[in-house]
Amino acid sequence: MPSKSMPVREAKQIAQKIASEMSVELVDVELVKEPTGHFLRFYIEKPEGIALNDLEAFHRRILPLVERVEYDYMEVSSPGADRPLKTERDFERAQGMVVELKTYKPVNGGKQFTGELVGLVDGQVVIETEDGARLGFAQKDVAVVRPLIEFDEEDLQDDAPMQ
Repeated sequence: MPSKSMPVREAKQIAQKIASEMSVELVDVELVKEPTGHFLRFYIEKPEGIALNDLEAFHRRILPLVERVEYDYMEVSSPGADRPLKTERDFERAQGMVVELKTYKPVNGGKQFTGELVGLVDGQVVIETEDGARLGFAQKDVAVVRPLIEFDEEDLQDDAPMQ
């Protein structure tokens, strides 16, 4: 019996070709089981931001070409500002940003760290903490790295005048 991962890999190759033709970046493809079924998700983006029309056009192009993947629902979306960093390109794009890093096992007594992303250096995720310390974590020991999105009261206020 063939594994499901083979068709997902094929779907990713097809998606990459379509993304190139449409001048969008294919960020990720995943097949995940959720309580309501199996979701096949494609994440795309553009430097100037992805529009609803881009998502719809990609969906229409990819839908008939991924029939061999076993899924219940297919989604095409933007990856979001706080998406986990996975690829070298993700790490390059996020250099200088404040990130939250979580490890599988405790390191120096902790599993969660925050700091400015220095980058992915020789297989290590390197961050600089608020106190100036540089910490390196073997990529295989890191569960997730994602940009830290912080809001303050001012960010949450509505600019519309009160009536």
